[in-house]
Amino acid sequence: MCQYWTSRMFTKEVAGTANSIVGGWGNLGGGVTQIVMGSALFPLFKTIFADKENPASAAWRTVCIVPAVVAFVWGFILMKISDDCPKGNYSKLKKSGDMPDVSASASFRSGAMNLNTWILFLQYGCCFGVELTMNNLAASYFSEKYGAKTEVAAAIASIFGWMNLFARGLGGFSSDKMNEKLGMRGRLIVQSVTLVAEGVLVFVFANAPSLAASVTVMVFFSIFVQAAEGSTYGIVPYVNPPVTGSIAGIVGAGGNVGAVCFGLGFRQFEDEMKAFTLMGSCIIVSGLLSLFVCIKGHSGLVFGQDSDEVKKSRETTLQIPVPDEEANN
Repeated sequence: MCQYWTSRMFTKEVAGTANSIVGGWGNLGGGVTQIVMGSALFPLFKTIFADKENPASAAWRTVCIVPAVVAFVWGFILMKISDDCPKGNYSKLKKSGDMPDVSASASFRSGAMNLNTWILFLQYGCCFGVELTMNNLAASYFSEKYGAKTEVAAAIASIFGWMNLFARGLGGFSSDKMNEKLGMRGRLIVQSVTLVAEGVLVFVFANAPSLAASVTVMVFFSIFVQAAEGSTYGIVPYVNPPVTGSIAGIVGAGGNVGAVCFGLGFRQFEDEMKAFTLMGSCIIVSGLLSLFVCIKGHSGLVFGQDSDEVKKSRETTLQIPVPDEEANN
């Protein structure tokens, strides 16, 4: 929903940057929440409930309520102070006839029937799904393979999430810049390069000879993972603009599906090297799927050309209007 709202509030030419910053900082917020809950609120409430039979249990149950309350309050504030899109709220636009009334089922059906949606679904599963997988296993991986202490391993693993400060935004920004020069072909180039580089770095990460080398590779691996996430949502608003919400939702679900699949892979293989090999191979193949992305009116990675309307829109949308000299005199 958040990515759809961002897509509606910003023109498609900067959708990559807008979506990626919002998504990246949203993911970062999850890590910050864990730190605040575990390092600040939990000790505080443990002290408050010191006279309880099980203070730790009571404190943790209470702490878990805090994010829910914050989310509810913030959601209520958004309902009161924000608009659905730059032109206002959907209810008023539908009443005035400025916005067609499309049913949710028709919107979802239209988005689901588009092949590009499912290619992006798979690609997002191979970047955001990989991020979720690494968040779950990185600490234990460093501890078991290199003998790092639990605290040290957890601190090192957190680096993966902290890359969200800039890496996802970098992917979206790069997608927008390439769009200015090459149109959709530029966006697809960024998408392919980030995914293939991510897949290659999985193999390098799994074969790192030392903890220091592994951490160094992980930093670059994480950057490409999150850059691919950002570039994915630079493409989403173009697939079928009237049903962007449904497409954004389907693509977003790909991340969770990818995490489940890769997580099962690591459980099934006793040898983690086999699991990393499978994951890296899937990521590289997903990057090559960009060859089959074909969006009406836009150039593909190999075939097709941008329509005249698309070229004109790209050239004029972000131009700064020149003041009319006669009007100023």
